[in-house]
Amino acid sequence: MKYMLLMQFSAQDLDIPKVEEWPIEDVRIHVRYMRDLNAELHATGELVDAQGLAMPQTARLVRAGGDGAPVVTDGPFPETKEWVAGWWIVDCDAESRAVEIAARVSAAPGPGGGPLGMPVEVRRIMSEPPVEV
Repeated sequence: MKYMLLMQFSAQDLDIPKVEEWPIEDVRIHVRYMRDLNAELHATGELVDAQGLAMPQTARLVRAGGDGAPVVTDGPFPETKEWVAGWWIVDCDAESRAVEIAARVSAAPGPGGGPLGMPVEVRRIMSEPPVEV
């Protein structure tokens, strides 16, 4: 079963300095942790994809207009309290394994080496519509 792990960031996490403000050695440790985790998941065959996302200020919200043409709105949006900072798609035998991986993602070291404790949402990917019984 495939699961998407969504690393969340929220306004309440703003007391964590922006990564650009971390001491360079803390950035190296964080990046090494994430690379090592991804390499381990790749070696076990569980990693399908992993990506980080740019800050929400770069986001664009797109809707189809009445004539089908795109209507684009710039971000950030004042009402946005949480946003996705990155994701992993993993292929696991059980949800419990996806939860275990999500906990390891959340434990990535931040400034000073302590775990960031970022929330990671775990959602099963639906490969087809549910079958009616």
